[in-house]
Amino acid sequence: MTTLLSLQNVYKTFPAADRSGSITVLDNIDLSIARGEVVALLGRSGSGKSTLLRLMAGLTAPSRGQVLHHDTPLRGVNPDVAIVFQSFALLPWLTVLANTGVGLEARGLKPEEIRDRCLEALKRVGLEGFAEAYPRELSGGMRQRVGFARAFVLNPELLVLDEPFSALDVLTAENLRQDIDQLWATGHFPAQSMVVVTHSIEEAVMLSDRIVLLGANPGTIRGVINNPLPRPRERDGKSFSDLVEEVYGYMTHPDEVIASEGDRQKPAPPIKEQITALPACRLPSLSDLVTLLPKHRSRKLAELASDLGLSDDSLLPLAEAGVILGLLDTKGSQVELTGLGRQLRKADSNGERQLLAKQLRERIPLVQTVERLLTRNRRSGVSGAIILDLMDEHLTTPQVDQTFRTLVSWLRFTGIAHYSDDTQRFQRPDDTSEQA
Repeated sequence: MTTLLSLQNVYKTFPAADRSGSITVLDNIDLSIARGEVVALLGRSGSGKSTLLRLMAGLTAPSRGQVLHHDTPLRGVNPDVAIVFQSFALLPWLTVLANTGVGLEARGLKPEEIRDRCLEALKRVGLEGFAEAYPRELSGGMRQRVGFARAFVLNPELLVLDEPFSALDVLTAENLRQDIDQLWATGHFPAQSMVVVTHSIEEAVMLSDRIVLLGANPGTIRGVINNPLPRPRERDGKSFSDLVEEVYGYMTHPDEVIASEGDRQKPAPPIKEQITALPACRLPSLSDLVTLLPKHRSRKLAELASDLGLSDDSLLPLAEAGVILGLLDTKGSQVELTGLGRQLRKADSNGERQLLAKQLRERIPLVQTVERLLTRNRRSGVSGAIILDLMDEHLTTPQVDQTFRTLVSWLRFTGIAHYSDDTQRFQRPDDTSEQA
């Protein structure tokens, strides 16, 4: 197949907020987009999905490496890429027809041609008869359809979707996804290829031919999974749910690397350094999840997310925290309670905090470090800067910020230590009361 776009050994860095250095957002990205395929970029927050999109569109340049458009280095904006954004980004003073044709006007086309192409695009997305309406008169789903029509009229080689369904309600998003899948399956899609930026596993499986799994902080390509399911795709089919479960299995083990495209063999996890990043979740939410899980059987993560109305970005950090603390066990796409998890499930609020505190002390090196330093410095406490410096030796800047917030939250909830935002110091709870 002809390659429309490729990223070769691409790195992207941004200056740190305190000007002390730089933050690496993308690390050694190699990715090609061929004519006639749909590629999903799937990853958690911090995996650089939107930055990858901007690189493909030529809205930003790589810090190292190169982006090739038809084997030619891309310089400036890519004229053959159109984007549908998460926000509707419609101009409220323009009609639906005028909003649809904004990009064509910039190309200097005749008004008659612009009108004809816009009306055809609106018909394609199911908005025939709404050409003279204004955005305020449309529902959220209809506004996003205008966003698709505005991209369609450009007849791009590559259409990039930047989480275009995430701002919609569940039913509207599902209907629009199915419409897009149907257009692609029937050959009526106006672009030659499509890239879908998403954090939803089911969305990736519904729309894509290949799923690119991204690691986070910095963004890396962990591996690529082929999606052989025939179109149009049925969400209720066994093959669909099997692939969703398989991807969930990879996403619940973020440190595992998928060796090569299509490879389903998971290598042994890499050796971790002592100080590791903590998932972004609150312990009360983890306790709620433990309470909702059955005592003696496993649940599929995909079904659990659907039943609880949680996004993958919300559920996966909870599952990861549960595994780290010894409360949950994940086997592929299945999650179940451990013996400790069952103890937590039946504990009262005081017993819950005691059990979680015990697990933090035994399993989280950062908690052990804070307690050790507090023992030595009972009166003065421990400066948060010391812990931040320690994390900075092992983690990336985004990981440091998130892990510190999680650490403070976990210590406060369990009563192991308190952190004052005013003094920026850790104290034992009893030491805090003595000072007061």
